[in-house]
Amino acid sequence: MADITLISGSTLGSAEYVAEHLEEKLQDAGFSTQMLHGPALDELPAAGIWLVVSSTHGAGDIPDNLLPLFETIRDTQPDLSQVRFGAVGLGNHEYDLFCGAIRQIEALLIERGAHRIGDRLEIDVLEHEIPEDPAEAWLESWKTAI
Repeated sequence: MADITLISGSTLGSAEYVAEHLEEKLQDAGFSTQMLHGPALDELPAAGIWLVVSSTHGAGDIPDNLLPLFETIRDTQPDLSQVRFGAVGLGNHEYDLFCGAIRQIEALLIERGAHRIGDRLEIDVLEHEIPEDPAEAWLESWKTAI
């Protein structure tokens, strides 16, 4: 089975909880995982599978704990062509930039050569009291796409 590095970006903890739930489900399915909350680029494998789970705060902003990673990738422009990734965003549809953080992160990873696995999941926290539920449903199809 593939090794999967989960990366969470969270302001109030919701995305972190979702990432931890997905990690548990991946482990139950036989995958080996590593969980990183707001890692530095040098903590991430340069090849393999990343699963990025991020909330959005403010006006489509990336959470503070993921901003250094985002800025490092943007500024140093590493080759991420050996990375495949999944993307899960949490947001509130009442804001103009719903799930803006995960969209920015995804665009940057693709710009640097990474390949997205499956579709991006955007969870509206106003529609899903327990965001882990739609994330778990999404994970089933994402696992088959790996």
